[in-house]
Amino acid sequence: MRASVHVADVGVRSALALTRTPPAPGSIPGLRNAEVGQAAPLRSALLPKPQFGRAVFIGFWEDDDSIDRFVDGHPLAARFASGWQVRLEPLRAFGTWPGLPADVPGSRRVDSDGPVAVITLGRLRASQAVRFLRTSAKAEAAVIEAPGLVWATGIGRVPKIVATCSLWESATAAATYAFGRGKPAHSDAIAADEAKPFHHQEAFIRFRPYGARGHLDGKNPLAEGAPVSI
Repeated sequence: MRASVHVADVGVRSALALTRTPPAPGSIPGLRNAEVGQAAPLRSALLPKPQFGRAVFIGFWEDDDSIDRFVDGHPLAARFASGWQVRLEPLRAFGTWPGLPADVPGSRRVDSDGPVAVITLGRLRASQAVRFLRTSAKAEAAVIEAPGLVWATGIGRVPKIVATCSLWESATAAATYAFGRGKPAHSDAIAADEAKPFHHQEAFIRFRPYGARGHLDGKNPLAEGAPVSI
């Protein structure tokens, strides 16, 4: 299994159309599952502030050939061609999600050199929305200042899905933010979710990024020396 993330500034009207409904599994050859949403910069405020006009597509695929066919010839991929895209190899996962193989390792310790990407996915329980937003705001405030963060965004198709995608300089940097006790906002969020789940379904997936191309705000977030863009 491989994943791809496609982010592009397509205009408000196009973003609304693109993120209304994700393509169904199998509707594109090799597609195991897809999620779409509007970007929302991470911040410490209680309520997200959507980045209207910036759309995000997350695809789980059978293999690289499936991504190649999608990128080279599908109309949906063409809508995202002006932005930035990256391919991802799963390293570890917690939780379950359609299209995510059950045999992806669950250990927190991952041997991986170089940058890593983290995608979080959740189907929010309406009864837990306020509690989730309060907890998430603290975690977002911490990630903005986390050492080793390269780039991050929130992604939303409320009420269907809330998600984040982030890039880190190393697996150590990502794990320190996620599980470290120095600034425990994310660790506290994990504990709060374990005590009373925020979501009907959720997954936290760490990946090895490869094959990035394109740009956002004039930068490739994975290019050497690129500044953080949130």
